[in-house]
Amino acid sequence: MGSGRWSTDVYTASAKYRKATGASAFAHSDSGARTVHDALNPRGVTVRESRDSDQHPQSTPIAILFDVTGSMGSVPRVLQTKLPELFGLLIRKGYCTDPQILFGAIGDATCDRAPLQIGQFESDNRTDDDLGRILLEGGGGGQRTESYELAMYFMARHTDLDAVARGRRGYLFIIGDEMAYGQVKPDEVRRVVGDAITEPISTEAIVAELRRSYDVYFIMPAQASYTGDAQILGFWRKLLGQNVIELDDLDAVCETIALTVGLGEDATDLDAGLVDLAEAGSAAGPTVGKALAPLGSTRGALVRSALPAGFGDRATPAARL
Repeated sequence: MGSGRWSTDVYTASAKYRKATGASAFAHSDSGARTVHDALNPRGVTVRESRDSDQHPQSTPIAILFDVTGSMGSVPRVLQTKLPELFGLLIRKGYCTDPQILFGAIGDATCDRAPLQIGQFESDNRTDDDLGRILLEGGGGGQRTESYELAMYFMARHTDLDAVARGRRGYLFIIGDEMAYGQVKPDEVRRVVGDAITEPISTEAIVAELRRSYDVYFIMPAQASYTGDAQILGFWRKLLGQNVIELDDLDAVCETIALTVGLGEDATDLDAGLVDLAEAGSAAGPTVGKALAPLGSTRGALVRSALPAGFGDRATPAARL
């Protein structure tokens, strides 16, 4: 996947049509659906691919997975309205080459009908289509934990990135406000994804595996139920170090993601990126600057100096099962 090019004009035309007809940008969920859309169902999926092509010779995979339980259910609606800002910064400001974006949603495999929803890596307006197919279930287990580890398992073992063969990791952003469970459970993997694994996998181990292909970030927005919770932040900082981002305003999430990618690619520094936001007409500069200050202006050098052993070795997802 990943052909075509993003068009703000196409996005705007679609938004105007929905407004004129009273259609929802999240037609699947708002129509009363109670199950995962077929296009986002992870069960039986061999691989989600981010591929180089003549049109996109230097693909940059960017996966954005969000918790849709409880108070987090508003996140995809905000993302959908901010897609032009995200693509605009990535492309017009040259923050990365040939961005290919995948959207997905995370619930709780212990109780939800839709514990995991995974789209495709896309370079064009089909990203908007995938967002519109997401089921905003709003469930969750109520135990300060959701199935983030199951989502990380899928991304580690069922995605294949041409960027990795070129010695470049992709980017994975998880937007949430709770902790992952302590291990990837074989019964949940079998039921939700369709894989047969014989032993549980610790969350620490699946994160280590995932980081062979992705720089992984956890974003906690201020409007979430557990914003600022020391235990939850400590959990994620133990897993991801400084790649935990506290965001004061959910409306700034797309700008935060775009600038984080720009820092990771050494395409900008924080000060220059904040100038870019102002020039683009965004008011998110103060929020983004505060959120990304811990990453600093040398973020690209920090990320790329810590590539794990064997990075860039090509292995098919099936070979890792």
